[in-house]
Amino acid sequence: MESLQNLVLTTLDREQVIENSIALTLDGAPVDQLALLGALNALTSRDVIVYTPIDVETWVLTDEGTSIADTGSHEAKVFNSVPQGEEGISIAEVQKLLGEVAKFGQGKAFSNKWIKKNGNNLVRLTETIVDKTQLDLQQIRDTGSHSDAVTNDLKKRKLIEKRKSSSFKVEKGPKFTLNVEKEATDITQEMLKSGAWKTANFKKYNFTTAQGIAPVGGHVHPLLKVREEFRQIFFELGFSEMPTNRFVESSFWNFDALFQPQQHPARDAHDTFFLKDPATDDKLPADYLERVKNVHSKGGYGSIGYQYNWKIEEAQKLVLRTHTTAISSWMLYQLAQEKEFRPVKWFSIDRVFRNETVDATHLAEFHQIEGVIADRGITLGDLIGVLHGFFQKLGIEKLRFKPAYNPYTEPSMEIFSWHDGLGKWVEIGNSGMFRPEMLRPMGLPEDVSVIAWGLSLERPTMIKYGIDNIRELVGHKLDLDMVYKNPICRLDKKMGREG
Repeated sequence: MESLQNLVLTTLDREQVIENSIALTLDGAPVDQLALLGALNALTSRDVIVYTPIDVETWVLTDEGTSIADTGSHEAKVFNSVPQGEEGISIAEVQKLLGEVAKFGQGKAFSNKWIKKNGNNLVRLTETIVDKTQLDLQQIRDTGSHSDAVTNDLKKRKLIEKRKSSSFKVEKGPKFTLNVEKEATDITQEMLKSGAWKTANFKKYNFTTAQGIAPVGGHVHPLLKVREEFRQIFFELGFSEMPTNRFVESSFWNFDALFQPQQHPARDAHDTFFLKDPATDDKLPADYLERVKNVHSKGGYGSIGYQYNWKIEEAQKLVLRTHTTAISSWMLYQLAQEKEFRPVKWFSIDRVFRNETVDATHLAEFHQIEGVIADRGITLGDLIGVLHGFFQKLGIEKLRFKPAYNPYTEPSMEIFSWHDGLGKWVEIGNSGMFRPEMLRPMGLPEDVSVIAWGLSLERPTMIKYGIDNIRELVGHKLDLDMVYKNPICRLDKKMGREG
């Protein structure tokens, strides 16, 4: 470091300013700029010099790009392998001569109109060519730049890459000197014995701008950031959170209590994960079980039911819950057991499981957001009002509703919002009023209605953080650097009515 410091000081003394440290040499070799930075920082801390970083980005050739700059492009090699004349050369022979180069260069040679197919042979369309790819790479190697169109094309072909280089402009500081005394960093035992510490020149401590070590933990996943925003919205609207710490449910609470027939396709093994051990649950309320059986098989409460042979064996099967509405059904049953009915506003945000094919927008597990309100005399109009108030809190004001079918809600509505970016209405959730066939067997009074709605957590999270593949948000392809760097979530909330 001392040799670098002396080089900087003597150069400044001679030239007054170093415009670009890239020109500095030591013992005939270019100075390593990273090592130089340490020397500059040491001199700056004593106010001997001041420096300004100079950052430059240039294009450099990859290994493949360097090979092409030296020996020619793949397409030129394919052209050169084709002899003059109408007979040409067979495609198999070119592949034998050039190997992988033939596969990459043949298509480009076709598009450049250098060659054409004549049966199974390749023949020339021109006598001479200009290997523009090679010339472009040679120019970039010599100058570090080219037109945007050329560099974009070569970057796609992975023939060039950007490289950042740093150097420095250096000037004299207020205490510039050629004789830099070595500064002491610690008080030693010898200094204390001799008293030398009284006159020693100590290195200054940086208490103002020095950064501490960044913490290595405590990063919150984007899903949890958005989840917390939704939780706060529900709390602002006066909702209480339901306990959702039961990933395993019986088919009874997941399907039967919701008046979903046992032959419904959702129970098929293609949509539901069934447990092997234990496989069943026999701890179900017997009197309620009988009422659910009757409403399924015989009807009741103004309904004819499904008119099929309801089987307790199906209801006892354990599954990974397919929706958090399984929790809602259990909570409503508990509410019905209370001596006097009380209005409730509940919500839940937690994980559910579907036996689906994994792709860019679907996983075998995802998070469901659900809101539930139970009260006397509430109607579909109340549901629409609540939905407007809820989505206004998210900054979504343009809503439309479309009639839909759900086994456990009637009427049911799909929720659509106008998407300015896409220029069309997109589905953002589902909603409805729970059917009497679901509520009355629980024991809820005749004049009590329940409205509910749900949406996923992953879709708004992907939109918020600009993620287009759900496998980059959850799973082994998750980029931990994305978790570390993404900011806390702030949805574009607005104050809206509360329904």
